[in-house]
Amino acid sequence: MRETRWATLSSVPLFLALAGLCMAQPPVHDLDAIRVQATRLDTSVLDTPASVSVFEGEHMRAGRFRVNLSESLGGSPGLQIQNRENYAQDLQVSIRGFGARSTFGVRGVRLYVDGIPATMPDGQGQTSNIDIESIDRVEVLRGPFSALYGNSSGGVIQVFTEEGGLPATLSGTVSADSHGSWRYGAKARGLADVGETQLDYVVSLNRYTTHGFRDHSGARKNLGNAKLGLQIDDDTRLTLIANSVSVRADDPLGLDRQAFDDDPQSAVSNATLYNTRKSVDQTQGGLVFEKRLSEASEVRAMAYYGQRDMVQYLAIPAAAQRNPQHSGGVIDLGRRYAGADVRWTSRHLLAGRPLTLIAGVAYDELREARRGYENFVGDTLGVRGALRRDETNTVSNVDPYVQTSWQFAPQWTLDAGLRHSRIRFESRDHYVTPGNGDDSGTVRYREWLPMAALRYAATPDLSLFLSAGRGFETPTFNEISYRNDGLPGLNFDLAPAVNTTVEAGAKLRVAGGVASAAVYQSRSRDEIVAADASFGRSTYQNAGRTRRTGVELAWSGEFVEHLRGQLAYSWIDARYRDDCTTVSCTDPSRPDKHLRAGHTIPGVARQALYFSLDWLPEEGFQAGIDGRYLSRIYVNDGNTEAAPAYFVAGVHAGYVWRSGPLRLGARARIDNLFDRRYAGSVIVNEGNLRYYEPASGRNWMVGVDLSYAF
Repeated sequence: MRETRWATLSSVPLFLALAGLCMAQPPVHDLDAIRVQATRLDTSVLDTPASVSVFEGEHMRAGRFRVNLSESLGGSPGLQIQNRENYAQDLQVSIRGFGARSTFGVRGVRLYVDGIPATMPDGQGQTSNIDIESIDRVEVLRGPFSALYGNSSGGVIQVFTEEGGLPATLSGTVSADSHGSWRYGAKARGLADVGETQLDYVVSLNRYTTHGFRDHSGARKNLGNAKLGLQIDDDTRLTLIANSVSVRADDPLGLDRQAFDDDPQSAVSNATLYNTRKSVDQTQGGLVFEKRLSEASEVRAMAYYGQRDMVQYLAIPAAAQRNPQHSGGVIDLGRRYAGADVRWTSRHLLAGRPLTLIAGVAYDELREARRGYENFVGDTLGVRGALRRDETNTVSNVDPYVQTSWQFAPQWTLDAGLRHSRIRFESRDHYVTPGNGDDSGTVRYREWLPMAALRYAATPDLSLFLSAGRGFETPTFNEISYRNDGLPGLNFDLAPAVNTTVEAGAKLRVAGGVASAAVYQSRSRDEIVAADASFGRSTYQNAGRTRRTGVELAWSGEFVEHLRGQLAYSWIDARYRDDCTTVSCTDPSRPDKHLRAGHTIPGVARQALYFSLDWLPEEGFQAGIDGRYLSRIYVNDGNTEAAPAYFVAGVHAGYVWRSGPLRLGARARIDNLFDRRYAGSVIVNEGNLRYYEPASGRNWMVGVDLSYAF
């Protein structure tokens, strides 16, 4: 371990050398034009006392297919975002190791779209409703500042969509790739007079279909996003956001190591036998009211409501479901969720120095109707059968928070914040039969979440910061849905994980961008880990204490006109500090489950490197290259197997023609240029040892964009 650490830290001179090379070029990009909203302080990237990466939507779309966030967020160190090549399970997202345990969806990381949570109050989130075509920017917040977002905030990803403006523009796009995938999109944006005020609008519609890289992995997705902004007067703005997504996807399941090595395109035989698949229909809307009360204060109020219906067919053998305590092989979820966030911001002077005060309260509620059915009728498999589970689950939180930022000296700024999270889970069991008792129950979690940061502006181009904070993560309803001892009922004994993080960092303005470096350590107790994952059903347990120690280096900027680069490197040592002594951890026949102190937390790559270089003039020839290295990833707590390390590269090229109001662009891309075989993601602690979700080999994409400005 010591040799690895020294090898990693030796990368610092390389990073500084690259930064020095960039400084030799004249800066051409005004970084201060980019304002960070994730900390609620509206500061520039350089002045933000936290580790944060900002990605502009225009560059995220350049030369890419525009289907998944994994295509364009590689430039954030500490963020591990992987495409499962499986649209039934969403992307695999973790920040500094938080969220790595997730076998589907996103956990441990909070997601927001235009300020509306894409993460439910229990900590379960999804990326399927994010429309890349209308993104203005994405902010990735890492470290102690994330704790101010409450439950499951090991990191925060904020997506901000475009606002309408002049000239009014209508655009369309079509793309295809080598896996029989097609994406069609249309977008309208503009500004219209409404009485004595103006309405800005952006409406985007997209459809994506694919045969999939693997067998039994086809999918289709329809996505619509609308954002309407009404500037009532100079001090008042009202914004309406609406979003709808429909997904139908087959699930090929994970592969064991032999199948991964021999036939990565294959699906598990049970996947086709039971026709494993998922359907999702989600519609939500939100309203944001912003009012400047005076030169020194303003108020922001947000309210939202949504519904998400999901049906998933699992590959659970029919024989296992004949147990009267079994909940079936078909999951049917109907979710209704709503919430509000009211925030007041005031700016004053304290001892003659600038002081910003923020106070607010967030309320979120989820009501879930969960039903389970057998996945067979007679001898016919993969169809909905008899009812085996019927319950109503609710979870809600009320979180008041305060935050302050005081520039107590010309070069010094102190930030502090406190949030109190109160989360209540309740389940009412409506399926009570002989052999299947009443599994109702209630549990509450409470935690104070403090955070503080000290920033020193050494020069106008160099900023240093030190921060510390405490966060926590409750189990989600999906994680407490099954007990890991095989008995009926919900796993209300699962405790929340609590973490304390300390971070030190530096940011340097170089060549129109910012170079950043950060070191951190997070210590957690009662870490939530996957106990078992088989036949699409996952169970979880607490694993005692863990420690994550890491280093992150990054640079992003436009160091020559039209030539933009990104460089990101991260190293993390994520380990368990306690032995697990439960029955599943001591079974001599299952060394893959033997969780011991010193073992690496599965799902976390120790080292990651990303670089990109793009030539992106507004018209004419465009081109770029990017590469990603990820070290091996352990797939189970016993550290008996690991997905191998890999390096993949991609190249893209295109051409943009402009003639008056008409813009026509053509683009092409090749991914996995050297045709490497690797695991796009892993299923942590998969009970049947089918840990691996293979990524595709060399593949191509072509696309055409057309827009007209009126």
